[in-house]
Amino acid sequence: SRSAMDHQPKFFENLSGAGKAIAVLTSGGDAQGMNAAVRAVVRMGIYVNAKVYFIYEGYQGMVDGGDNIVEVSWESVSSILQVGGTVIGSARCKPFRTREGRLQAALNLVQRGITNLCVIGGDGSLTGANLFREEWSGLLEELAQKGKIDAEAVKKYAYLNIVGMVGSIDNDFCGTDMTIGTDSALHRIIEVVDAIMTTAQSHQRTFVLEVMGRHCGYLALVSALACGADWVFIPEYPPEEGWEDTMCVKLSENRARKKRLNIIIVAEGAIDCHNKPITSEKVKDLVVQRLGFDTRVTILGHVQRGGTPSAFDRILASRMGVEAVLALLEATPDTPACVVSLSGNQAVRLPLMECVQMTQEVQKAMDEGRFLEAVRLRGRSFENNLNTYKLLSHKRPDAELPKTNFNVAVLNVGAPAAGMNAAVRAAVRVGMTEGHKIFAVIDGFEGFARGKIKEISWGDVGGWTGQGGSILGTKRTLPAKYLEKIAEQMRTNNINALMVIGGFEAYLGLLELSAAREKYDEFCVPMVMVPATVSNNVPGSDFSIGADTALNTITDTCDRIKQSASGTKRRVFIIETMGGYCGYLANMGALAAGADAAYIFEEQFDIRELQANVEHLTEKMKTSIQRGLVLRNENCNENYTTDFIYQLYSEEGKGVFDCRKNVLGHMQQGGAPSPFDRNFGTKISAKAMQWISKKLKETYRKGKVFANTDDSVCLLGMRRRNLVFQPVAELKSETDFVHRIPKEQWWLKLRPLMKILAKYKTSYDVSDSGQLEHVAMLPKEAETGAI
Repeated sequence: SRSAMDHQPKFFENLSGAGKAIAVLTSGGDAQGMNAAVRAVVRMGIYVNAKVYFIYEGYQGMVDGGDNIVEVSWESVSSILQVGGTVIGSARCKPFRTREGRLQAALNLVQRGITNLCVIGGDGSLTGANLFREEWSGLLEELAQKGKIDAEAVKKYAYLNIVGMVGSIDNDFCGTDMTIGTDSALHRIIEVVDAIMTTAQSHQRTFVLEVMGRHCGYLALVSALACGADWVFIPEYPPEEGWEDTMCVKLSENRARKKRLNIIIVAEGAIDCHNKPITSEKVKDLVVQRLGFDTRVTILGHVQRGGTPSAFDRILASRMGVEAVLALLEATPDTPACVVSLSGNQAVRLPLMECVQMTQEVQKAMDEGRFLEAVRLRGRSFENNLNTYKLLSHKRPDAELPKTNFNVAVLNVGAPAAGMNAAVRAAVRVGMTEGHKIFAVIDGFEGFARGKIKEISWGDVGGWTGQGGSILGTKRTLPAKYLEKIAEQMRTNNINALMVIGGFEAYLGLLELSAAREKYDEFCVPMVMVPATVSNNVPGSDFSIGADTALNTITDTCDRIKQSASGTKRRVFIIETMGGYCGYLANMGALAAGADAAYIFEEQFDIRELQANVEHLTEKMKTSIQRGLVLRNENCNENYTTDFIYQLYSEEGKGVFDCRKNVLGHMQQGGAPSPFDRNFGTKISAKAMQWISKKLKETYRKGKVFANTDDSVCLLGMRRRNLVFQPVAELKSETDFVHRIPKEQWWLKLRPLMKILAKYKTSYDVSDSGQLEHVAMLPKEAETGAI
């Protein structure tokens, strides 16, 4: 990593695309979010003054030429952000696999002066692109010999630059945490599972669900984790010999525990340890024959590829698209073809062939029966998902569990956030596995003071992952005025550690409790906080549980509003989002919904900026895109209120556009948690409970737990690429307590992205990008911004 000394911000204004031609194509199976990537490539390309071309129907269109390769404008990609699939089409292409086909493709590109290709597809499409690049100079020479191009053209277009983006719902590409489309496919699966659970509950049924993933079990594994499935079959981790008995015993034990339904998830490529397929029908027959349970099979099929892209996929694809254009502008004949991908929440560039080789290694390991190796090669995140699933789905018999005699209390603090219940479930189950007794506190610190506390067991938290809000109940009350009573409750119930799941109030609460340690010995125990708030305003963590669900709610609503505005023509909507003083929801919502502006507290604005936005919208109404969308964070400015902005726009836009306003309000806190929040909540909470166990062992002396150092009160947060425990005392210096936000927020770097995609001139610091990394070097510790 570069030292702070030489870190001069590098701005992309110096990168000009003048005289360059970029073509974008989608190839292989479609995935939601491909259109967002296409839109970003086109707009960023035009922004840097390059010519941009669509290649329709993938490589087939490149070979056929003609109307399949067309120059596009800014408006060409309007209104495609919220559309699933790919609007420029994708086709499997036999001719491109032959040299004749590639010769024809090269001719079609040279005739239009295109030497920069942006390919969005799976590993097959990207390998094809790399081969094309390696052959390029030979192809041009052959074309010159045949007299189809002149020697001048051979010299002028001597090099082909290629940048790939991985669009695949399977998430089967090594080197990237999340491929474009994976999160949306998980949304489709989870919607179906949630719907099936209610009917299975009514009839006491067992459901076998088959999900996509011929060679990769990611979708099956993560959806099993996100819905608390009883059993999962994936190609990378075949069940041991005799799995039939083990599974049936597990299912009947669950029924005996009053569980009215069983969910079994099967990846379409699932195999046993002899590489023989395990099909959903086979699993169903087994359950029916051995247990006589009423069992149904549901094959999700192409539903998983369909529907609108999730907020995560839109933001991911938009970031990748812009990064891809930067990579093409910076490419030289000597740089290898690269893929832009996501590591944690950072965009990185990786050599394309290294990623492809590693992806093929996984398949090879599976074919040769080296399954543990296959899981390891899939990456740290996949491995973690698998371990967490194994930890949470199978209750070991009481006799096998260790007994620690420690009591751990779990509570929710602050406003409700979707995913809190998944976090509580993980904490309870991991805690029990570690041998502790877990106590649930009802209604936050206030309930704690009133003695609303009870022991909670494994079965009590069954089915909690998919529930929105907070089942334990949550309050914003801080502990300071109840210290005496809380200490008494901790003494009475002999509580040896605290796990607090919540937002900014939870952080303040832990600061207050640790300050009270001098007076009360009861608070000298390990305490950990897991961030959960829709506002995403907790210092020490880039993400908090609940923010992704809220973002999807905002994005869905904006999609509908945009549709209404398109129908009416020449209408601008002003939408107010939650977040306190934190602009995360407004800014990311604007990026995901394709808004024209977002007003946030972190970036002060004045009347001149409002004026500029109105003029920008007036110009926009002269084009074919006759609608506008403006997001405003609820506390961005005390005088420029939503009403004020609405009235200003209405007055200034008279005769050009009319205005409507919409306050989204508490719907942003509700709803079933998104797959991201269920998973993030589950994994981060499991890790926090393991930290508690470690701290309890370290601080247990002479028959009691005594912890009074700063590092025994921590916040577990996601930082760039890692999950890290940070003492809350150390986070004080990073916090703006007046406005309840961190002093530095990573997502502000994405602010210019939204402006560029909405056609504003701005400066974009690209110092972070542009470093080509190597696959093997990606930190093994990386726990992902993906799930």
